Amino acid sequence: IYEFDEDAKKEFLKGAQVAYETIITSFASGKINEIKSLLNKDVYNNFNDAIKERSAKQIKNETTFIGINSAEIKDHNQNNDLLEVSVNFISEIITCIKDKENKIISGDPKKIKKIYDTWIFSRDTRSNNPNWQLVDTLN
Repeated sequence: IYEFDEDAKKEFLKGAQVAYETIITSFASGKINEIKSLLNKDVYNNFNDAIKERSAKQIKNETTFIGINSAEIKDHNQNNDLLEVSVNFISEIITCIKDKENKIISGDPKKIKKIYDTWIFSRDTRSNNPNWQLVDTLN
């Protein structure tokens, strides 16, 4: 059985924070293939559809990731060989959506916004691959 002890939790949280920032910035810039290995199939498809929709509407997402204020494990459970961990993130970003004429549709390029996210990561404990995948995002 997989031991999710304090050391494993600390190590997991370090990786989860890196994944969180990487996924947010890559998604914002439309670089879905850079994060494909970090996402399960459903999340990948949802993100990819959103990026395609932005592209079709000729809108762009400008996001500056400021940093993570906190990341804590909310919950973890093991179902057979699958370990799932929910993480509450509080982060700060600057974000705005612009149309093809570069007019702001939403957001503010000068305002830092506090974001509260809960993301669920999963990993098969039998796998030799130590990496976790994002399996759900809750707001």
